[in-house]
Amino acid sequence: MSEARILIVDDDLALLDMLSKGLAKRGFEVETVTTVADAQARVGPDAYDVVVTDLRISQDDSGMHVVRHVQKVAPDLPVVMFTGFGSVKSAVAAMRDGAYDFLQKPVDLDVLEAAVRRASERHALLRELHQLRDAQGGAPIPLVGDSPALERMVEMLNRVADSDMPVLVTGETGTGKELAARTLHGQSSRRDGPFIAVNCAALPQHLLESELFGHKKGAFTDAKADKDGLFVAAKGGTLFLDEIAELPLDFQAKLLRTLQEMTVRPVGAVEEVKLDVRLVFATHKDLADEAAEGRFREDLLYRIQVVELSLPPLRARGHDVLKLAQVFLEEANTEAHRAVKAISPEAAKRLLAHDWPGNVRELKNAIRHAVAFCPGDELRREDLPDRVQHAAAESPAPMSSDPTQLVSLAELERSYIQRVLAASGHNKTEAARVLGIDRRTLYRKLKEYEAEEGAA
Repeated sequence: MSEARILIVDDDLALLDMLSKGLAKRGFEVETVTTVADAQARVGPDAYDVVVTDLRISQDDSGMHVVRHVQKVAPDLPVVMFTGFGSVKSAVAAMRDGAYDFLQKPVDLDVLEAAVRRASERHALLRELHQLRDAQGGAPIPLVGDSPALERMVEMLNRVADSDMPVLVTGETGTGKELAARTLHGQSSRRDGPFIAVNCAALPQHLLESELFGHKKGAFTDAKADKDGLFVAAKGGTLFLDEIAELPLDFQAKLLRTLQEMTVRPVGAVEEVKLDVRLVFATHKDLADEAAEGRFREDLLYRIQVVELSLPPLRARGHDVLKLAQVFLEEANTEAHRAVKAISPEAAKRLLAHDWPGNVRELKNAIRHAVAFCPGDELRREDLPDRVQHAAAESPAPMSSDPTQLVSLAELERSYIQRVLAASGHNKTEAARVLGIDRRTLYRKLKEYEAEEGAA
């Protein structure tokens, strides 16, 4: 990795020479200017990694002008400011206007080097995050982590990304199902085509067919002109249908025919339109249960479940929680114009202890909350939301040595199955995989438990 590129702004030539030579000896690429105008002419989105400026550059000019210019043209570029005329008021004003750090003269080179390294690392991470967002087609976060649960899912995703087979993404609310769909699209041969996401639960039932399949002019009262539906609008790309379990049964029949023929008939049209689209579906519900209860067509389930990607809940991903927390910390810093640099060990313990029922989405909002309330540069336990602050890791109760307190093997099996089922978000397919049994065996055991409870 190449060293950071630094621009130093100061009208004190002796100090400028000392700082530039000192930082250059420590491995940085350094350029210097003596006026705000020269600094403004050189600063751009990719010109430097850190700007270092004096607060008072001349009698008529101020480093605050440098800070404000940087905020306009390169808002992620950190500015480290120093001054011999410093005060708490000056530091607060500088930080409020976007300065990353504030140092007092006389400048200690070791202190300056540490500040510059922190700033350049932050700039590099922000740049990487932006690149990841671009690569993911605007997705809010990358698939971060190296837990076995996530790695299994990513391996499956990579294997099927470049095919046109329909994919069903399952998982609890907040686990990142749309992100998985965007990743599939971004790694496929359709990556240059559109990615269109639709929340089926948010579409009014009377508009479903028109929105998805399109309509002809005059097909109904408000049909003022022909309109392509989203299936056609996604031509050459990917259509992501989230909350697929919320579709009404009558529309499920129409969707089934569309998937079988890969054509749609717009409302009011006579001819069908051929489709060129990759379809990804998602739900937080167990569709096999929905089909068994008559709320989802079994034949449609078989059609969309060609490949199923089951996203693990956050509580099953171990230390991925801390990796994701670091990503969200940088995002929250940018959003709130803050510079929280680390997560304290006590806060990290609470993050690991919490069970995250809202999954990745809940973690992101918890970190945003903490950054908003953090008074310094380290996120503390007390900055976290109350529900996370008081999380405590559960430890299993010790096994009793009293035979009368022990349980049968059948009771132990039942307890363990129920724990795995809860940990998998009641996704029976995932629970069966973890338990090492097939779905039929799991269903049979659950029916037996229900019967025992009914007879009790």
